[in-house]
Amino acid sequence: MTMTYPVVIIGGGLAGLVSSIELARLGIKTLLIERKAYPHHKVCGEYVSNEVRPYLENLGLNLDSLGAAHIANFRFTSPKGSILDTSLDMGGFGISRYTLDNALYELSLESGVDFQLNTIVQDVKWADDHFDIETSDSVQIEAEIVIGAFGKRTRLDKQMNRDFMNKESPYVGVKYHIKGNFAKDLISLHNFRNGYCGMSAIEDDKYCLCYLTERSNLKESGSIPDMERHILSRNPHLKHIFDSAEFLYDKPEVINEVSFASKNAVENHILMAGDSAGLITPLCGNGMAMAIRAGSMVARETTRYFLEHRSRKLLETTYQHAWQKEFALRLKIGRTVQNLFGREVLSEMALGFFKITPPILRMVIKGTHGEVFTTGSGRQAMKE
Repeated sequence: MTMTYPVVIIGGGLAGLVSSIELARLGIKTLLIERKAYPHHKVCGEYVSNEVRPYLENLGLNLDSLGAAHIANFRFTSPKGSILDTSLDMGGFGISRYTLDNALYELSLESGVDFQLNTIVQDVKWADDHFDIETSDSVQIEAEIVIGAFGKRTRLDKQMNRDFMNKESPYVGVKYHIKGNFAKDLISLHNFRNGYCGMSAIEDDKYCLCYLTERSNLKESGSIPDMERHILSRNPHLKHIFDSAEFLYDKPEVINEVSFASKNAVENHILMAGDSAGLITPLCGNGMAMAIRAGSMVARETTRYFLEHRSRKLLETTYQHAWQKEFALRLKIGRTVQNLFGREVLSEMALGFFKITPPILRMVIKGTHGEVFTTGSGRQAMKE
């Protein structure tokens, strides 16, 4: 027996959940396939800029009741411990993916989204103007539209022979939740040799500590704890954190081969959203907001496809153009800024430069953020 849906979303992160809610509320039958059950932890900086706060609240989330921490200030430190402080014009909030994704999942269920959890998509084939999807439990699904929201790097990417999969990525991501006596309104970014570590408050008086490093650091040290002791802790601010914090995980969440290479927003007729379409460097700390915006954007274009009886070609072209217009410059700025940090001498020079040129620092921060938006793109498409 084959299940049939107008829309199937592969991946239940922020982009997948947001798009599922908008589509279901507009009466478009949607199935979301996620390889884990909710709630679960993810390697993520867990800071969200306020550009998407009104949108999430209008969607039905009460971020204050979820315990989201209010964040208004930003701190850079160099590998040697020099400090650069600035305020965040827009501000943001800190909340764990464990809490936020689960809250969106519950909203999705209330909105009428169908789910297949603990399910891996084995194959997606395009033929005769539709998709045939095969899952790990041998369920056959036919879909008119597939949205790919399956994250940074997956087996499906390899099956589709996406260009970025042919490029080696040297990065490893590591995340902890910790407790300690730290500032609650501050997101900090601590540089160390060949990497950088972000920290910000989340719910329940906890903090997210997440860092990105090149594999060469791990290879040299032999283990994550030794790398943290001998490389990250050369930055005195990181040493203080590792020495004084209470670590709440038995072991960290880890992800390998994180790639910041360019990706296509449409691949094999699949509409990519979130990290599947492009990953901003954690240095810029805004990937969660981008994923939320992308989820709303792909819902808008998919809604127009169904309600306005658009062609698939127009859907794909319009979505690709909209994605590039919204995100391409952000990603480019992120990749450029990343080259200034994570190298000991260059980090010191960059921090010193931004310290004496605050307007340029503010311009860079603004360049990695979008305008505040409030209304779901799908409903906006209906009005238009």
